[in-house]
Amino acid sequence: MKAYILIRTKPGTSEKVVEEIKRKVKGVLHADSVYGRFDAIVVIEAPSLEELNEIVYKVVEKEPNIIHTETSITLF
Repeated sequence: MKAYILIRTKPGTSEKVVEEIKRKVKGVLHADSVYGRFDAIVVIEAPSLEELNEIVYKVVEKEPNIIHTETSITLF
């Protein structure tokens, strides 16, 4: 399964958050700081929905500089 995680961070911390996610999270295909409504976008891949859930809730959302996330799971 592949998912896009759209992230809002505390001001001035998006690059740090992206680097931490790249370092800590298994399955990251791509991660970038961006301009716009969100501060970062991370693309991850996991073998199952359960593992995707673990990544999002137990790793990504534990990052103290993350304010909000929205996850979009790909259909195919």
